[in-house]
Amino acid sequence: MALERRSRGATPRVPESLTRPILVQKFGGTSLSTPARIKRAAKRVAASRRAGYDIVVVVSAMGDSTDHLLSLASQVAKEPTARELDLLLSTGEGVSAPLMSMALNELGVPAVSLLGFQAGIQTDQRHAKARIVGLTPGRIERELASGRVVVVAGFQGMGDEMEVTTLGRGGSDTTAVALAAALKAQACEIFTDVRGIYTADPRFVSNARLLPHIAYPEMLELASSGARVMHPRAVEIAEAYSMELHVRSSFHAGPGTIISSEAAIMEERNRVRGIAHEEHVARLSVVGVPDRPGIAAAVFAPLAEADIAADVIVQTASHEGVTDMSFTVSSADGRQAERIVQGVAKEIGARTVLAQNGIAKVSVIGSGIRGQPGVAATMFRTLADHGINIEMISTSEVRITCIIDAKRVKDAVAALHEAFKL
Repeated sequence: MALERRSRGATPRVPESLTRPILVQKFGGTSLSTPARIKRAAKRVAASRRAGYDIVVVVSAMGDSTDHLLSLASQVAKEPTARELDLLLSTGEGVSAPLMSMALNELGVPAVSLLGFQAGIQTDQRHAKARIVGLTPGRIERELASGRVVVVAGFQGMGDEMEVTTLGRGGSDTTAVALAAALKAQACEIFTDVRGIYTADPRFVSNARLLPHIAYPEMLELASSGARVMHPRAVEIAEAYSMELHVRSSFHAGPGTIISSEAAIMEERNRVRGIAHEEHVARLSVVGVPDRPGIAAAVFAPLAEADIAADVIVQTASHEGVTDMSFTVSSADGRQAERIVQGVAKEIGARTVLAQNGIAKVSVIGSGIRGQPGVAATMFRTLADHGINIEMISTSEVRITCIIDAKRVKDAVAALHEAFKL
């Protein structure tokens, strides 16, 4: 992404044309689900402006309006094209942005709303999963300099030939963090319907603890492993540009969770920080794969071209020149991935492709994992003691993930939370 990178720990700089520090505030769909909630969010923005900040607000679509738009699309087309779907879904934020601007103006706070392309957000051409490749915030800076709050429609941008694109579910987080980096903002606040980042999903674990701080790598693993509070791409950008993130509740007072560098929270380093889960997972197994160089690339390259992320990849030991290869994908990508892999299997001479739904991922996450050999043993023993079978295992420096039956995911999360005394 074409943004100026700054060294970690550097003091954020304010554009020369502005005299006040910039604060980017993002409000999710739940925070904007009704006119009353939009007014409430506007009051919060107004209070921050009175505190001495120039404010850029990024908004998601109201409530479940994105789901409503998807439902409309399904009623007129079995498989709507990605381009038309992007154009349709982008209208959700196109409604909430001007409504937020109206609410601010009603409070006596001058405001203007901008769609993604008006805010200078440039993306590649991948509809539904676009990535920001450039950002030119000149219009935003001019509006801020004139004394206005700028309300930007999140989740959307503009590709080549003025094509409207969307950044995928949760993409408004990415919009907010990218704008904060481009504008050299002092911080980026993510307002949501929970108080911050927890040690586990509070719906599954009633005594889950709010984390006051968490490091970028841990938050990225939580987000990638199923925690829905932050979009993984937003965390990546925040770390790359040393942009401190504050995840806070729209409905309650309190500091929430600060996402920052590991150096800022070294006292928490030697601990498991949280348990994440993802319920909508599918597994594909390519059986009887010829064991020769280039086979793995032949399987996964077409998936990458289709923008399908494969995870938890396991290959069995070769026996008589053949092997089996299994991996997981999101359930939403399951059918498309199966069609692609079936075609590849015929080309490479594999015996068959097996598909399985009804599985889930549960992950133990924390920087302390890399220095504590007992973490894996505790995780596996805990699941065994609760009669939960492990079907696949994947690890990183800060994460251990197990694939289990989706029906047992709630039990697994609660048991692991207790075992690691979170």
